[in-house]
Amino acid sequence: MRFFRNWYIILKITNIYRLEVASQVKTADIMGVRFHAVTLNEAVDYAMNRIHTKKKGYIVTPNPEIVYLTLDDPAFRSLVNGAALVLPDGIGIIYAAKILGQALFGRVTGIDFADLLMHRMAQEQMRLFLLGAKPGVAEMAAEQLQKKHPGLIIAGCRDGYFKDAQEAADAVNAAGGAEAVFVCLGAPKQEYFMAEWMDKLDATLLCGLGGSLDVFAGTVKRAPAIFSKLGLEWLYRLCKEPWRFRRMLKLPLFLLLAIKTRLLPSEKEETP
Repeated sequence: MRFFRNWYIILKITNIYRLEVASQVKTADIMGVRFHAVTLNEAVDYAMNRIHTKKKGYIVTPNPEIVYLTLDDPAFRSLVNGAALVLPDGIGIIYAAKILGQALFGRVTGIDFADLLMHRMAQEQMRLFLLGAKPGVAEMAAEQLQKKHPGLIIAGCRDGYFKDAQEAADAVNAAGGAEAVFVCLGAPKQEYFMAEWMDKLDATLLCGLGGSLDVFAGTVKRAPAIFSKLGLEWLYRLCKEPWRFRRMLKLPLFLLLAIKTRLLPSEKEETP
């Protein structure tokens, strides 16, 4: 018994050490937003360590559109930079990093991060709450996710159509709590919700994942692997949803801004 107890203590200390190391990971400054330079596996390891040590926090997955929002909103930028992990979701972030001479290992999409995190959580029969999307979508996603990740416990679901955030918080707490909550309300609503309610929820980790529940539910199809590999998911989505054209225009504008920032360092956004 003493042998196993000693090993348990060693593993506990190791987890805490990993958590401290992860907090010191290098970051890449992309127009004032500090992205963590981690791989997918490293990101999930860090998330699981936070869960194991019950260290509350929230994770954000900015794309160029979200970075754009931070340029004229210092308060939102501070909120994004205050996340436990800031993951580079869009290919535009990776291109901008190369232009700016910043080191990132590659995209860590919200969908891939969430999928691997659920796989790891299922192995330990952990609880997950789904918050967001239209009425009924979260329940559809829950059904599909439990099939894909046997052992994962869906603690509860709540759509994103609420007038008072207290309603959503009450739903999470009434479900008996969870190790993680997927907050899929879209930016910047989900980031503000996570920052404001993190300490009031019976949950350890909050993950801002935009429209991920629609993908998990099957109501929106993700781009084929070849598009993702080539960094052309945006083109696939544009073909499927032409109304996104104006939003997609922000990608080339974002890269032009990165070039301007590289050529004119004095124009670089100040980070609070």
